[in-house]
Amino acid sequence: MAQPYEVRAHNLSAQSENKIHDDTVARRFGFSGALVPGVEVYAYACHPAVARWGRAWLEHGSAECRFQSPVYDGDLVRVEAAEAGEGLALTLRRDGTVCATGQAALPPPVTPPEAARWEWRAPPAERPPASEDTLAPGTVLGTAPLEVTPAVAAGYLAAVREQDPLYAREGLVHPGQVLRLCNQVLVQNVVLGPWIHVGSAVRNLAAARVGERLTARARVMENAERKGHAIVELEVLVVAEEERSVAQVRHTAIWRPRQVA
Repeated sequence: MAQPYEVRAHNLSAQSENKIHDDTVARRFGFSGALVPGVEVYAYACHPAVARWGRAWLEHGSAECRFQSPVYDGDLVRVEAAEAGEGLALTLRRDGTVCATGQAALPPPVTPPEAARWEWRAPPAERPPASEDTLAPGTVLGTAPLEVTPAVAAGYLAAVREQDPLYAREGLVHPGQVLRLCNQVLVQNVVLGPWIHVGSAVRNLAAARVGERLTARARVMENAERKGHAIVELEVLVVAEEERSVAQVRHTAIWRPRQVA
């Protein structure tokens, strides 16, 4: 097993609309405090994959991450990566508690889906409330373009305490910043109460470059109740400059926790 990667967790979304990242609201749900977003937990978990395979992993690697226990602002997070077949088994802990598990691999490159064949819908000027109807299977969703300027890219690297010089040296966007667009698919299209990202399966298709505009094109694949939670699954294609496919993601979130229901 490679040397574990340690990073001090930081809640980037303390001021966001999603109040699960607010101390007071999160405590009402039984947590000790505000949750660090799952997309940032994923960002920490990606570090060993990039350390193992470098830029190649950003261009055609894969990863899957499931979140099991909260990570809180200021926690010292430890990411362990063990060789598993031709890939890595990932375990992320805080104070010995397993917070996330997953795997990363470097499969052969594939022909990316054609961005033009994926429907895109501009976010509405007035978002409707999240519901079984507005997040019905088959619903097409999209995000407004995000321009990843040098300042935006550098700010994210600092916020996730990324220690690998690859991104700044080669002008590449961090995979956590790419996955953030999958959350924006929900945030920009419906009004949500407190909600929780619970896992993602990612297939990288190309390295996103600093200076590019990124958008997400998505379709709701499933919206169902499990253990009292209302859970939505999205199939998302992240696209650079409206033509270059960067990542394909199966993104899962509890859009209405059972505590709210």
